[in-house]
Amino acid sequence: MKAIAYSQTGGPEVLGLVERPVPEPGPGEVRVRVEVSGVNPTDWKSRSGATTGGRLPFPEVVPNQDGAGIVDAVGPDVSGLEPGRRVWLWESAWQRPTGTAQEYTVLPVRNVVPLPDNASFDLGAVLGVPGMTAHRALTVAEGGPSRLAPGALDGRAVLVAGGAGAVGHAAIELARWAGAEVVTTISSDEKAALARAAGAHHVVNYRTENAAEAIRKIFPDGVDVVVEVAPAMNASLNEAVLALSGTVAVYANNGGEDFTTTIRPLMTANVRYQFMLLYTMPAAAKTQAIEDINAAVTAGALRVGEAAGLPLHRFPLERTADAHAAVEAGAVGKVLIDVR
Repeated sequence: MKAIAYSQTGGPEVLGLVERPVPEPGPGEVRVRVEVSGVNPTDWKSRSGATTGGRLPFPEVVPNQDGAGIVDAVGPDVSGLEPGRRVWLWESAWQRPTGTAQEYTVLPVRNVVPLPDNASFDLGAVLGVPGMTAHRALTVAEGGPSRLAPGALDGRAVLVAGGAGAVGHAAIELARWAGAEVVTTISSDEKAALARAAGAHHVVNYRTENAAEAIRKIFPDGVDVVVEVAPAMNASLNEAVLALSGTVAVYANNGGEDFTTTIRPLMTANVRYQFMLLYTMPAAAKTQAIEDINAAVTAGALRVGEAAGLPLHRFPLERTADAHAAVEAGAVGKVLIDVR
């Protein structure tokens, strides 16, 4: 089979096309014929060594956590995932040497999820890191909810920072499906159009208007949850717009690794900062996210494509290096690899 692999950390150029034997599933494992592989920032950061201190965790690594495909074979003690079943994959390369940038991959059964009949492989390839991260961000506030479903966020105001990104897009769609009123901050008219297509009720361009004033005009009592991609850049804005007992759910460090905030106003407001990373989330939270995401997909609440606010950028498997470079360069939308 064809696979993309690297044996040293570095730039996209370390990725190469190789031939490898088709792997066999062991007990509790599933072999999937990968159709589409999704590329996330954590994929290129792992490849570059940015998140591993430059260390290569295995002698050879096949990148990419997310993907979608068809069950090809199952090992002993596996039920409910018969060959031919369409599935989506998550954490494929977490603490494992092989991800989804290959024609076949073998995973523990817990990392292989049935894909609803109404969902495309493209959608399946964006449900892992973006979808599960967005779900976690919307379910960490004091008093919950811990699950998302229609009505779960009724009466809540949600601010999504960077609504044109993959996690921001999923957060807008999930929050709206669950009943929240959503405002998002963007930096251009192009991104504003994408955020509106995703379902944001309000869009604020932080480059052309006073974002804090605009958001406070929309929500005089403040926002209950901030889905935050750039805490260093947005600390002052969040302080200005948070409601009492509001939560900032931080899932990335865009714009800087360190940030400073004013303590007393956040104390007075009983604000919570919740830092989060999919890979180290509690197991129960991951299970809940998977179940709720599949319910949202079945309901048609999660979508991909430019008309849905998430443009797709496609690359063939042999151009995985270009796909990684596109994500690293900040491509607006979602980068996918057509494995077949």
